[in-house]
Amino acid sequence: MRILVCVKRVPMTGGKMVLTADEQAIETKHLGFTISPHEECGVEEAVRLVEAHGGETVVLTLGPAEAEEQLRDCMATGADRGILLKTDGADWDAQSTASAIVDAVRTLQEDAAPFDLILFGNESADTGNYQVGIRVAHALGLPVVNGLKKIELQDGSVRCERDAGGARDVYVVPTPAVLSVLEGLNLPRYPSVPGRLRAKGKPLAVVEPARPAQKLEKLRLVVPPGQGKQAEILGRGPEAAAKVVELMQSLGVA
Repeated sequence: MRILVCVKRVPMTGGKMVLTADEQAIETKHLGFTISPHEECGVEEAVRLVEAHGGETVVLTLGPAEAEEQLRDCMATGADRGILLKTDGADWDAQSTASAIVDAVRTLQEDAAPFDLILFGNESADTGNYQVGIRVAHALGLPVVNGLKKIELQDGSVRCERDAGGARDVYVVPTPAVLSVLEGLNLPRYPSVPGRLRAKGKPLAVVEPARPAQKLEKLRLVVPPGQGKQAEILGRGPEAAAKVVELMQSLGVA
């Protein structure tokens, strides 16, 4: 079994997102970097499947030279080797990114068996485009299922489950296939010290793809407003007690 996992270097998701002045990118001067939580689950699922069935897990990213750090982290958790499609760090649109990945997949499959699965996170944690996995599947002529919370390999096919309200949709598609997974699919392991040491010796190929003409135009990014917080002072001292009782009664807890 061969599984390819596509990941993206993104700012730490727990930090506050601030846009650059032109609203074209996230200001990263004071942020660390990681991969998206969905993609962490994708890497973990690929490693588990290969541990159970044998084979190889390859992790691939398109990004600056610094993205090697994220690939090494993935290899520290069990991926066998990495592919860095090196860029100058500028954002590529979804179609250009998909084209570079498709070219890399075709090259990787020239002298080896085709990938049984190509895994993506459902969307990246920075721009949330949702598009790359679908575009890759379309270009390769492969079935694609998104938003997955469970994956089971069967004989020549893969059974996928996706949340649908209070139930789940079930899809069975032939392999090879492209799958996009959601956080919660599994509990990703953390890189151990021995794992990090082993990762330093694992192969990592660097390819510099030519950037195609941009076919999609990004107008601007928008940070959704937060829910905000409000506080109401019920009173001060003993006179506030009656207000507290009224509030508790209105909430049905008294």
